[in-house]
Amino acid sequence: MIPELNQSGVLPPFIPEKGPTDPAGMAPYRTTITEFVVRYSQSPERITILKGLLEYRRKLRETGITQGFQWLDGSFVENVELTRGRPPADVDLVTFAFRPTSSIDEWKNLVRSNTELFLPDESKEKYFCDAYFVDLNLHPIHIVSNTRYWFGLFSHQRESYLWKGMIEVPIQCNDDKAMQFLEEVSNA
Repeated sequence: MIPELNQSGVLPPFIPEKGPTDPAGMAPYRTTITEFVVRYSQSPERITILKGLLEYRRKLRETGITQGFQWLDGSFVENVELTRGRPPADVDLVTFAFRPTSSIDEWKNLVRSNTELFLPDESKEKYFCDAYFVDLNLHPIHIVSNTRYWFGLFSHQRESYLWKGMIEVPIQCNDDKAMQFLEEVSNA
């Protein structure tokens, strides 16, 4: 479930009725990719970014990265059109996933041959995704450190330090349904 934006035009960091101590009402808000797409497809610019996101996710799964989830955030999940007078340029995302191989050499080769999935400048250019990756095969100390970093970065606006929420979607989701929705919206 994606809550409504608050008066500042951002997702609330927690649902006020539940309070900040109820995990069921705290960000990141778990949802499906289809609900995310339906919620944020209100302009041609957003539809282009969403199509890029779905293509990024498809390519990620093609490499064998299927077990995990993504945090979606940035100005894309805000009312940036109203608060900053412009459309979003991309969607920020961090993929938390297990490597598809136990061999570190095979993993390095996979990353080297798919740099557009792992280098943010390339993922922005090709998929409109400011994309990062957290390897869930790492030692738990490193996973906690990475999670702390990304949660701290994503839970506040960079310029204003405004506290805000984010979205979580599983990597394995009904992306075809979401793409079908976008095609229908684009052709309407």
